[in-house]
This record gives sequence, structure tokens and C-alpha cells, in this order.
Amino acid sequence: MSRHPSLKWAQRSDKVFITIDLPDAQDVKLKLEPEGKFVFSATSGSDKIPYEVDLDLFDSVDVNESKASVGSRNICYLVKKLENKWWSRLIKQGGKPPVFLKVDWDKWVDEDEELDEKRVVDEDEELDEKPGADMDFGDFDFSKMNMGNMGGADLDAAGYDENDDSDTEDENAEEASPADTKEEASTSVEADAKKA
Repeated sequence: MSRHPSLKWAQRSDKVFITIDLPDAQDVKLKLEPEGKFVFSATSGSDKIPYEVDLDLFDSVDVNESKASVGSRNICYLVKKLENKWWSRLIKQGGKPPVFLKVDWDKWVDEDEELDEKRVVDEDEELDEKPGADMDFGDFDFSKMNMGNMGGADLDAAGYDENDDSDTEDENAEEASPADTKEEASTSVEADAKKA
């Protein structure tokens, strides 16, 4: 009797990713039919344990545009959908999916995320087409425009204002006279005594 390997899936509007986790798979056989029939069989391990999967995918697929890759840890199948549309699930059968079938969250993209990615790509293409997108500034020296220092302060090489007399709080505390410190301490003691 054969077993079911662990199978993960993810989708885009135009394709489905199916990953079969089966280390050291041998005698791998994959069959994909236009109506969406997906069949996988292989053996694994020194005991040559047989594994197989027989699924009816949610919708029709383009067999000629689909590709498989057999690796040492898993088998990946990129299944091209016949129509560019989102499937509500991987298989036709409704209800709870089989235990061995999981979502591949590493590859998963939601429908709205895919639309956002497409918008970004389209915007980039539009930007490339706008006048000035490929402007060559040649030897123009932007440092002479003094853009980073709008206030006109004299900055040293590190970008600090040489005329800035403001000190940090730590420096201000160190510069306070001992008399100021005693006066502040006695004032706070008096305030605490009044509260009690």
C-alpha cells in the first residue's frame, strides 16, 4: 500500500506552485492532464516505500506551459492555469482538504498583493516613459547648491554648526555650580517635608 507525501501549494492568478516534500525520491512519475488531473508517484528510502498522490485540480491547466523540477529534497511543479483567475482551493473536492495537503506560506501571495505588485511594476514602466526619467546630469556639481543647509549656518567638515552654543543636558549639569546644586537639593527637601 502506498503513502501520501506531504504536499504544499501556493498560487498566483496565472499559475499554481505544487511542492512535494519527499527526500531521496526515486522512480519519480508525474502526470498532468489538461482537465486538471495531477498524478504523482515515487519511491523513497532504502526500503523503497511507495508514495503517490492523485488529485483533481480546481480548474483546467495548460500542460505545455507547466514545468517540473525534481530535487534531492523535494519535487516542484509549476502548473500554468488555463485561465488567469484565482482558485478558491487547489482541488475540486470541497470541504476539508486532505491531511497531507498544506498551504505553502513561503510562496503564497494574496490576490490584492499581486495586484499591488503589478501596479508597482506598471508605475515603474510609466516613470521610465516620462520625459526626464533618463536625464543625464553629466558633470553638474550639486554640492554648490547648498541644498542640505537651508539655514545658511557655517558647517564644519562633519556637518555640525560651528556657531552652535547649545550644550547637551549632561554638559549643562556638569557646568552647574555647587551652590546651585545645594540650593536645588534643599528646595526639594522642603517640598517633600510640606507634602508629608
